[in-house]
Amino acid sequence: MLLAVDCGNTNTVFAVYDGDDERGKWRIATNAQRTSDEYAVWLTQLMSLRGLKVGDIEHAIVTTVVPGTRRNLDILLESHFGVTPLVIRDPDVVLGIEALIDRPEQVGADRLVAAVGAHLKYPGDLIVIDFGTGTTFDVVDDEGNFRGGVIAPGINLSVEALYMAGALLPRVNIEKPEKVIGGATVPAMQSGIFWGYVSMIEGMIPRIAKEYGKPVTVVATGGLAPLFADVTDVIDATEPDLTLTGLREIARRNGIA
Repeated sequence: MLLAVDCGNTNTVFAVYDGDDERGKWRIATNAQRTSDEYAVWLTQLMSLRGLKVGDIEHAIVTTVVPGTRRNLDILLESHFGVTPLVIRDPDVVLGIEALIDRPEQVGADRLVAAVGAHLKYPGDLIVIDFGTGTTFDVVDDEGNFRGGVIAPGINLSVEALYMAGALLPRVNIEKPEKVIGGATVPAMQSGIFWGYVSMIEGMIPRIAKEYGKPVTVVATGGLAPLFADVTDVIDATEPDLTLTGLREIARRNGIA
């Protein structure tokens, strides 16, 4: 079985696959100070609830955008699971795509992995919107290569910034308000956050597509993708787990899945 680890700025996801069958998926807050032993206690207990054992894991693949987490993830997999992981962006890992931009070494590993996953499911030219800590709009060409994109603050960051900067403003949940014009502070904030992001999406997609110069399919990913995909027609498909899909495909391309 394959253990795939997607370590983002906010959350880290662990998923176990037996071929194409997902046997379990678990999420934990990303913390660079979390030790390998802490990971092991948490993860092995959750695996046991699905009837999975440490010895079932034959291979592992990791992507992380938080450098401080790598050492403890490596120790977790090597010491507790007995496997040496493939780590995205290591020189010996074959992605099967290229980053055709000015500074390819600066592209986040998660964006490249999502590009692999998106191209696997949707051949053709793509814009991939990832609703993560940052909201990214990435262009993927019809050969699966990464062509650049846009990075904007994530919606949760915007909510937190509004709360922290406004002395009298409360922290609000991200949800679709009943009206655009808020009749009180909380619905007014929710409208600005929600419909403001929808307006950004609907503004950015045509601009990116026009500059790219080809018809594109727009694929949204990330936990908040369904919330926004339901209210705008510029998003063609929603795939919450594109990064995990990409990790599995990269594992196959490197002969471990």
